Amino acid sequence: MLSRKKILSLFIKISVGLGSFAIVYLRLKNDFSHDKLQLIYFTVFSPIGLLCFLFCLLLIPLNWGIEAYKWKLITAPIQWVSFRTASKSVYSGVFLGNLAPGRATEFLARIIFFKIENRPKITVLHFVGGMFQLSVTIVFGFVALLYKLKDFSGDTYWMPYAVSLSGVILLLLLLLSIYKINFILNYISKKVSKDQEVLDFDYKFKPTALLQLFGFSVIRYSVFFLQFFLLLFLFDRHVGINVYPAIALYFLITTTIPMISILEAAIRTAVALIVFKNTGVANAPLALSSIMIWLLNIILPSIVGYYFLVRQNFNFKIRNSKK
Repeated sequence: MLSRKKILSLFIKISVGLGSFAIVYLRLKNDFSHDKLQLIYFTVFSPIGLLCFLFCLLLIPLNWGIEAYKWKLITAPIQWVSFRTASKSVYSGVFLGNLAPGRATEFLARIIFFKIENRPKITVLHFVGGMFQLSVTIVFGFVALLYKLKDFSGDTYWMPYAVSLSGVILLLLLLLSIYKINFILNYISKKVSKDQEVLDFDYKFKPTALLQLFGFSVIRYSVFFLQFFLLLFLFDRHVGINVYPAIALYFLITTTIPMISILEAAIRTAVALIVFKNTGVANAPLALSSIMIWLLNIILPSIVGYYFLVRQNFNFKIRNSKK
């Protein structure tokens, strides 16, 4: 039964990817003419364009620096690590997350910077911590979804309902995780460390910690938002505030639909072509912006993460071996 579920999940993800390729091809086949490409080239390499791109690059360490601080904050009750170590852990996770659908392998790289006996709890905190950022994306995305609901019709009418259902489920999981975090940590630790006695550990989210985690998640979301807007402006100088709801909706959809790394660029581009269709932004700038934000926020940090991993002693054990 489990193998059937895995096969079905893989089939759905591949179908989403192939459908995205089809959407991208149909929408862009007439948009990359010589004249349009030349116009984009001169726009990007103008002084304003180069300044926008430089600023987007500078936002990368800010983005992942905030994530590293959040990671340091949420893991501190289990094991204190420096901001430098937390940053290595986060960047390494970005790299290894590319190896599986839904970035399911990201935690394997993050936990190797912690003591083996703490890794079961750190693994749980990785998934719970990620849901703080996800909840912010869902909340802002729902507001945008209500605003742009009328734009979905025909073959895309199902998308807002599927995304809404996924978002509600994820928000409920976050609330449950916060409320039962102590039980979850101790239960997982005892299940994983069957060969050794594991003492109960008291972990609770203090109100100040929750406020910090949600606050920094909002700030990080704002960095993503600004970066995407600058990329749109980089390729199309006529972009205005009317794209704000579309950006929020884009982040919501790309966060909640199935992703496979090798198809991620196509899926992100297809989503952008759908949600921005009534904003006045041409298809070519949309495609370039969605691909560029993926390159800046995933591919470049992955290169940094790979560097940290090769300097680290590879040991992906989640628990102690039996003596």
